[in-house]
Amino acid sequence: MKPRKYETLILFNPDMGNTQRQEALDDLTNVIEQEYKGKLLLTDDWGMRELAYPVEKHTRGHYVRIEYGVPGDAISEIERKLRLNENVFKFLTVKLQDKFEIEEG
Repeated sequence: MKPRKYETLILFNPDMGNTQRQEALDDLTNVIEQEYKGKLLLTDDWGMRELAYPVEKHTRGHYVRIEYGVPGDAISEIERKLRLNENVFKFLTVKLQDKFEIEEG
C-alpha cells in the first residue's frame, strides 16, 4: 500500500503524568515507524486546555497532535492502541494527503 499523510489529535487525561503520556506516544511511534515502516513527521504538544464540555467528569484535558506518513492499513492499529489506553479520552484521525513519499534517511 502507498503511504498517505495523516494527523491524529489526541485528548489525554489531565491527571496523566508526562512520563505516561510520553510512553503512549512512543508506543504510537513504534507502530508508525517499526511495524508499518512509516515516518513520524511532527509531534505538536498543545498542553492543557479547557474542554467545551466535561469528559469523564474532567473539565480540562491535555492535547497532542501528531502528523505522520503511513500506509492506510496502519490507521486501524494506531486507533486500536489509542482505544486500549484508558488515559486517552478521545482522538480524531484525518487524512491530509493521498500521496506521500517517505524520505529515506
